[in-house]
Amino acid sequence: MFRPEQMSRVSITGTQANMEPVIEAMHDLNLVHLIEYDGSWTGFENGNSLKGADRVAQMLVTVRALENTLGLEGEAPTISVDDAELDDRLEEVRQRINSLDDRRTELREERRRIREHIDDAKPFVDVGIDLDLLSGYDSVSVAVGNGDPDAIRETLESASEIEAYEIFPGDRYLAVVAYPAVSIGDALVGTPFTQVEVPDPTDLEDTNQPEVYVERLRERAAGIDSELETVEAEFDDVRDEVGDFLLAAERKLTIKAQKLQAPLGFATSDHTFLVEGWIPTSRYQELVTTLEETVGDHVAIEELERASYDSNGHAVESEPVETDEEPADESAVAADGGHEAEAQRAPPVIQDNPGPAKPFEALVNAINRPKYSEIDPTLIVFLTFPIAFGFMIGDIGYGLLYMAMGYALWQVDNDVVNALGSVAVWAGVFTVIFGYLYDDLFGVHLHDLGLALPLAGVLDKGIQATEWALLWVVVSILFGIAHLSLGFVLGFLNDRAHHGTVDAALENLSWVLGLNGFFIWLFSMHTMDVKPDFLVGDGAVLAEFVGFAGFSQEIGLLGLVIMFAGIAGAVYAERVIGLVEIPTKILAHALSYLRIVAVLIAKGGMAFTVNLLTFGAYEVDGYTHFHLALPGTEMPAGVEPQFFGLIHLDPLPLGILLAVVIFVLGHILVLLLGITAAGIQMIRLEYVEFFEKFYEGGGDPYEPFGYRTAYKGR
Repeated sequence: MFRPEQMSRVSITGTQANMEPVIEAMHDLNLVHLIEYDGSWTGFENGNSLKGADRVAQMLVTVRALENTLGLEGEAPTISVDDAELDDRLEEVRQRINSLDDRRTELREERRRIREHIDDAKPFVDVGIDLDLLSGYDSVSVAVGNGDPDAIRETLESASEIEAYEIFPGDRYLAVVAYPAVSIGDALVGTPFTQVEVPDPTDLEDTNQPEVYVERLRERAAGIDSELETVEAEFDDVRDEVGDFLLAAERKLTIKAQKLQAPLGFATSDHTFLVEGWIPTSRYQELVTTLEETVGDHVAIEELERASYDSNGHAVESEPVETDEEPADESAVAADGGHEAEAQRAPPVIQDNPGPAKPFEALVNAINRPKYSEIDPTLIVFLTFPIAFGFMIGDIGYGLLYMAMGYALWQVDNDVVNALGSVAVWAGVFTVIFGYLYDDLFGVHLHDLGLALPLAGVLDKGIQATEWALLWVVVSILFGIAHLSLGFVLGFLNDRAHHGTVDAALENLSWVLGLNGFFIWLFSMHTMDVKPDFLVGDGAVLAEFVGFAGFSQEIGLLGLVIMFAGIAGAVYAERVIGLVEIPTKILAHALSYLRIVAVLIAKGGMAFTVNLLTFGAYEVDGYTHFHLALPGTEMPAGVEPQFFGLIHLDPLPLGILLAVVIFVLGHILVLLLGITAAGIQMIRLEYVEFFEKFYEGGGDPYEPFGYRTAYKGR
């Protein structure tokens, strides 16, 4: 639960003649997370791919390229493809798809060129001069382009080499004719003028009229578009016809490639092979039974160690598995597999959480997968995140919508999205629970709707009741103290194996003493005159709700002693760093949890405002009530009106329309901001304040050798 599933490092040794059946059995079993041989053992080299690996790899590349061309995605269908069909049909499918793809590429390229010609001809359509009149002169020069006619005219007037000129303007472009024949572009240097090239008469589709030329180009483009539609329809037909075959072929070739290339990570000699890997300890006997059924006693399987949890994720302190054999000398060990060279490798991590908590692994792994040595915080996140989220939003209506959104995400065919959907459902469940306790349905109290339910309204968000708001301030801080203390305790448990109990306690539990000692003093009668009134004394908010006015002065002084003892231990262990971190770890991180009450009141206040605009409100005994009567109904007699809602405006149809729009859009806004505010703020508290005390991450995922890469226990 808090630790990953225990892993065992195993070795499998056999003769070269039995390598292929062992690989087949291991692949079908989908159990061994292979440790790739690094070439360090005397007498062993990395193995070679099995016969046919290159051809299979080439065919796999071909299949994936064809799938990409067709835009194929998804899981392979449950159909089988034999080798003969694969060899014969794949080449036929390749030629057919490549021929279509070549035709499509040619058409797209031709369409691109036509569109370029159309763009090039637009200036001449704009000028409106026949194309044969824009070139072929000896005594005059012609230029077409984009520029300011007045600036061009002024430049040509002052050009000594030009005796006469004429400008023919269009909407965006213009033509310039100048006598004698000179370079008009050179004459206009320094003047804003972008010249375009006049089309070659041989490219003009047997016409001098630019409008006709462009129209013919557009007709050709339309014809090409029609051809492309035909080709795309053929692609659709081919996709329907051969899609399943290609997906099934990819699956088959992927499996074959994995098997044929597996020896590349094995250690091999002239006659033997050796492979090591990690498996869940609970499944070791399953591995032994399967391989023995496959090759009998021609393979040796050994459980080398059962990995323990040290602080670096290494297996150096793993529990050795007892055998009846005498240990060999170092050279013999090296020749027999060199297990010690691999002992430094960290086991892969299979997170071992109960079903309801598993979706929250996605939140933890967003930072990084836990190391094998670390405590997995997933269960704690499961127990804190949705509860805190529900506490901050606390509304039956919003909670039901969050659950619906989560269910929709849960239906998407993606593991990460599924996990986020499950998280949203859990958050919605607790939002409904707290909404019931707050008596809120889209910000409206149930009892105002005539629904007096047991325990509904036993809590209040504190929007109008100051004492409740102050209570939530204190509760948020107390929750923060408990959350942070748990983080330090987990840090102690993580560090104890590597640093020793004393050092781990000084580095972690010292902060528990410092943090709790400070707040014991803060909630005590000692020097109570300098403390906020709502914390201690007769006016303390806890005194009003639970009868706790504060610890005695003696306990407060004891809290100071505990605090300074904790600070001393932390500074002794961490030196200057510990000294610098005193304000942060004792005060700032705990006060950071006030963001919980801030979101609670802010989101409640936003929903209150939306309802105030929609229904209007009146005041009774200093408490605001929404005017939930029928549209257009006057407020009750003898009450003090505060706001006349949109739903009661005159004319009534307009008022109802505006009220519905404000109510729907306003609550959608609050709903979405609730996700970003409550969700992000609680994630921040988990990642920054909590994880920082004990969590690093960096574990390797468990990826067993086999086609099914997902492991049910991951």
